[in-house]
Amino acid sequence: MSETFNIKYDRDMHKGYVETSLVAPHLTEEYNFTGAKTVRVSAPITVPMNDYTRTGANRYGTPTELKDAVQELTLTQDKSFALTIDKGNSQDKNDTQDFARKMLTLQLAERAIPEFDRYALDVLCHKAGMIVGNSTALSKSNIVDRICDGTVCLDDAEIAQNNRTLFVNAAAYKLLKLSDEFVSIDKVAVEALTKGVVGKFDNMKVVKVPKGRWPENVNFIIVQKSAATAPTTIEDAKIHRDPPGVSGDLLEGRNYYDCFVIASRANGVYVEVDTSKAEICAAPEISAAGALTSTTADVQFKYTLDGSDPRYSRTAVAGQPENVQPGTTVKAYAFKAGLFDSAVTEKLI
Repeated sequence: MSETFNIKYDRDMHKGYVETSLVAPHLTEEYNFTGAKTVRVSAPITVPMNDYTRTGANRYGTPTELKDAVQELTLTQDKSFALTIDKGNSQDKNDTQDFARKMLTLQLAERAIPEFDRYALDVLCHKAGMIVGNSTALSKSNIVDRICDGTVCLDDAEIAQNNRTLFVNAAAYKLLKLSDEFVSIDKVAVEALTKGVVGKFDNMKVVKVPKGRWPENVNFIIVQKSAATAPTTIEDAKIHRDPPGVSGDLLEGRNYYDCFVIASRANGVYVEVDTSKAEICAAPEISAAGALTSTTADVQFKYTLDGSDPRYSRTAVAGQPENVQPGTTVKAYAFKAGLFDSAVTEKLI
């Protein structure tokens, strides 16, 4: 007789991405994707301060109607696996009761979770609010200064100083650990066993990421928790005992997820890129008429005219602005396949 065991709620067997991923525990869970593929996030756009005038009609300045920057977060990663285990193979291993469960655990640990982390870190690096290049190799004598440059950028952008995480690969962690300034804190030892935390530096948790999950040509990543999210809406893992056509077990799993940088908090994600091996697009120059150019060859542009960040806004348009009216603020960035995106340039026309 065929039987199916849904492993989703077996806490000893499948603890979920949020608990076993190296990345997800350090990102916000405030956005609800339950029953939805796309979630819209709105953030009001503030206006510049004026000099108060003691005479005239508009003493506080000319009123500007409130606008919202709207970001659409759409899940794109729908991954699955299927694996059969012949009953004879289980019997040969003298483990007919538990072998399928052990194999499912191995599949999640060696395939599903690393792929999730690899994807999430790649998104964080390429969609970060601050992507900074440095062609000088990291060393134990300069790594602390370089990381502190990142924290200064977050501080100057008024990003919350709590709940920051420093992601490093094993090579960078070794350099950091050998530096005189690194402080390892005993109380995180237990947490390190489940979430990859290996210490603290400058009030940030330090998470060491294996090489196979680490993005190419990236030195380190700093993320403030509220600046990004990695939702998972489907986490199915099932064992089918003796399904039709199989004498043994059929293991199936599905994971539906994604990762997003939140536009209004994008400067809470800081990435240092090794520009001796990779290139960051030069930020656009904007002419008096709104035309866009870049010193990086063959780039494409996206821009907005409503004050929102073109890297994340649903109102962003690809190409060149046309017929830009005086008093309009043009915001634009450059991008090109194989390169990291540029910073945003803005200009009041």
